[in-house]
Amino acid sequence: MSALCHLVRRGLPSGRAPCRLFPAVGLQCGASGVRRLGSRPSPVNLTYDVFDGKGESTPLVFLHGLFGSKSNFHSIAKSLVQRTGRKVLTVDARNHGNSPHSPELTYEAMAGDLKHLLAQLHIEKCVLIGHSMGGKTAMTTALTQPDLVERLVVVDISPAQTSTRTNFRCYIQAMQDVKISTDLPRSTARRMAEDQLRGLVKEHSVRQFLLTNLVELNGHYSWRVNLEAISAHLDNIMSFPDFHTVYSGPTLFLGGASSAYISSEDYPEIQRLFPHADIQYIPDASHWIHADKPLDFISSISSFLQS
Repeated sequence: MSALCHLVRRGLPSGRAPCRLFPAVGLQCGASGVRRLGSRPSPVNLTYDVFDGKGESTPLVFLHGLFGSKSNFHSIAKSLVQRTGRKVLTVDARNHGNSPHSPELTYEAMAGDLKHLLAQLHIEKCVLIGHSMGGKTAMTTALTQPDLVERLVVVDISPAQTSTRTNFRCYIQAMQDVKISTDLPRSTARRMAEDQLRGLVKEHSVRQFLLTNLVELNGHYSWRVNLEAISAHLDNIMSFPDFHTVYSGPTLFLGGASSAYISSEDYPEIQRLFPHADIQYIPDASHWIHADKPLDFISSISSFLQS
């Protein structure tokens, strides 16, 4: 096991106090509390990128977080292909990246999309690696379709409800308020958009992250994420379905030591749903572990695959 990580086995704390709150993008409980699984929506055809490895081992599938896209994990995917020889897929969730827009945005819907994609690609089993919203999608998939998931990695999020305050509503409002003239150079348009976001989005790193969604088509600029659907389903995204099943496969919860989204208060729920889970923390990493500490992130996943 990597010496870079603090490890808690089987969800049992080792004198670790709950993490302090970290003012970064995260998840919180919706006003309606625990959301139960509802009717099964129709899947959409997700866009994805494939990084081919020469090995025959089970492929790795990366799922990004809210406002993210498959490109968030491109450099990580390339490194893991070189290190493990495995095929790696990075996937755009519905209403994100280049995947179709849909009025439905729940974890059941996103897990259904993933199942549909794996069937299209004739992938019978994979290692699922999900960050934040993608981590909750990965957990939902493992708990509802365990035969599809050989191993599970959940990055800086837990299945427990969290009261961490977020500014997602402000981010959505700020993005919706952006107005950009047509036929501007992309650099100028991006600068104008950032200037308009600055009033509600104070953190420079968050503005840069949101601006990855600014796209141009025939001289007109818009956001590629479906802000209307995200706003309508934000409470669902911030909560987690109520499950009474378990996933018994090897599971790694990988948190940032400077983040608040996997605390010791979450360990009982992690252990209930994922009885063979290990919990690790990467020092000096925030919510975006893969961006803050990419080498440590890659080493932790590689060690988990070999364990």
